[in-house]
Amino acid sequence: MLKFLGVLTLISLAFGLGYVVGRQPVGILQQTIADLQKAVKDLSRNVMDTTLGIEKDLRKRQGLVDAKARVVQAKADMFERNFGDAARELAEAVDSLEHAARGAQASDGTAIKTLATKIRELRLDISLGKKVPLSRLDDLQRELDGLLSK
Repeated sequence: MLKFLGVLTLISLAFGLGYVVGRQPVGILQQTIADLQKAVKDLSRNVMDTTLGIEKDLRKRQGLVDAKARVVQAKADMFERNFGDAARELAEAVDSLEHAARGAQASDGTAIKTLATKIRELRLDISLGKKVPLSRLDDLQRELDGLLSK
């Protein structure tokens, strides 16, 4: 009988202990779940930041490519002595550069704005009928190439 009561007591204690442990999750499991949730949040934040960064870079590059195309077209118009069309192309190049500056970082943005100012000055000279050497357009094209290579 004593043996039976001892076994019954041990079974009862084991059942009670199992019940208490089962009601409360193990601390290691809680920590693992919290670490996993944090890792997923960090990963999704990194993906969003990367996606937005790629989109801004794409806008900047597209604006620079458009501006370069306009400068090349203006150079062709200057070569054909079509100064009105050259001035119009340079105005559109300035618009493209302003669009590119919105998507650029601060350091690139100042370089793009400086280049836009140079193109505005050149456009003004062409509009006023001043003789403008084609080498100035070549210099602008080289500056655009330098910004595109960054």
